[in-house]
Amino acid sequence: MLVSILAVLGGLVALALGGELLVRGAVGISRMLGISPLITGLVVVGAATSMPELVASVQAAMLGSPGIAWGNIVGSNIANSLLILGAGALIAPIAMHGIGKRDALIGLVAALFLWLVTYAQWASPVLGMALLAALVVYILWRVRQLPETGEDDEDHGEGEPLWWLTLLQFGGGLAALVGGGDLLVGGAIELAQMAGVSETAIGLTVVAVGTSLPELAATAAAALRGRSELAIGNVVGSNLFNLLFIGGVTMAIAPMGIPFELVDIEWPVLVGSAVLVLGLCRYAKRIGRGLGVLLIAAFAANTALVFAA
Repeated sequence: MLVSILAVLGGLVALALGGELLVRGAVGISRMLGISPLITGLVVVGAATSMPELVASVQAAMLGSPGIAWGNIVGSNIANSLLILGAGALIAPIAMHGIGKRDALIGLVAALFLWLVTYAQWASPVLGMALLAALVVYILWRVRQLPETGEDDEDHGEGEPLWWLTLLQFGGGLAALVGGGDLLVGGAIELAQMAGVSETAIGLTVVAVGTSLPELAATAAAALRGRSELAIGNVVGSNLFNLLFIGGVTMAIAPMGIPFELVDIEWPVLVGSAVLVLGLCRYAKRIGRGLGVLLIAAFAANTALVFAA
């Protein structure tokens, strides 16, 4: 048991460090290419911080553990919308002003669709490829759009990144994520078996929170620096990548279906959190510390519900 615990802890540390390096490298690449702050958050940082979820879910699926694979995807989205956004607001209030409302709407549609897929048990390699194609279309569409009102931002005086350091950070972060994901998934499966807890519950909690650490680091840093478009873009973008990219890859390479036990509670919670994020993006002027506490409390309540079920 000690070895499994150490594997989980080691995996979490590797994911956190790898995610931080990957985010730094991704932001440096986007700055060198002249991409706007919101697009950086939605596409570059959102994709980069979703790499731990990708590694963990794919490895779990290939090991024959769909509960951990899909529990991680669903749990990570819930963690992003409640825990990560709430923690970012606690560190520094996040200004909104309509940032990312179109992207949050697409995220809600994707969540509703995959909830239906879970209920109807439609998961298949073909559908997985369709999800990947939908993500490519979304990225191409989004990059071609002019920034929404309030989305763009000045450079905040940051200098031009060194290309070699940027690539070194990106590559080193990716390597740490692969190794960390392998440790985390292996240890989590063993702990679930020893404790008699379902793999889906472990995926929804331990693995989901662990793979969301890069999102937490990126959102906290963005909020602290007053980069609201990066903070919101990271959460919304990561949620989209989790559903379309990670869900698509998992279906395509290991089409063993989405655990039906997610239908009654966790998919509704995910959809509800997506509705909340959309409402905040459309109508809120800022996410203050009071709302941040409520978001974290909602995440804690859902976590307790997972183990109580």
